[in-house]
Amino acid sequence: MALLHTAIAQGKIWAKTRGLTYLMNAHRLDLETSGVILLAKSKPVLIALANFFGSETPIKTYVTLVHGNPPEKTFEINAPLAPHPVNVGLTRVDREHGKKSCTRFEVREFFQGYTLVQCQPLTDRTHQVRVHLQHAGFPVIGATTYGGRALMLSALKSEYRLKPNRTERPLIRTAALHVERLEFIHPATSETMGIDAPWTKDLTVAIKYLRRYASGQQHCH
Repeated sequence: MALLHTAIAQGKIWAKTRGLTYLMNAHRLDLETSGVILLAKSKPVLIALANFFGSETPIKTYVTLVHGNPPEKTFEINAPLAPHPVNVGLTRVDREHGKKSCTRFEVREFFQGYTLVQCQPLTDRTHQVRVHLQHAGFPVIGATTYGGRALMLSALKSEYRLKPNRTERPLIRTAALHVERLEFIHPATSETMGIDAPWTKDLTVAIKYLRRYASGQQHCH
């Protein structure tokens, strides 16, 4: 945001051609999370969007890959969250001092030992999806600070052989968390808007390999 603000102040061509004098993100996109982010081009619009994002409605739809297989196809986690008292920048479940936090989950696809999950946070807390999934026992793949491990092709493919003097790279380098869709009411026109972001290349490739080497429907309620 600082880089964007500097460029606008300097009258860079991309800002001038769009007539931009103001730009501010209307919601958070946590570090390592890919997908849609919405920016406001005026202060009144930012205020309207901020109010909408704070309304506890399912605006953002995430997709994530997790370790393990949830026993139910749909579930909801209500667990208050607060900043971690020791590890700066991290969040934890804190029933005494935490702020109300709620996320809805729906299984998209089961694999052997892994699950593709759709997530809709009803509140907007730092690292909410990651903390809630770790709390439920299904940490996000690649989210190392919240119990997740890297997804390696060697763990899926039994005949996997690494070439001499080569190091295997994870299929997904960062937390497997992507904001797939954003739905909101346009502050100026009042129409319902939907913005979609295609999956990142590494998430697409990981799903392809999981379908090939770890397919298998688990039983769910």
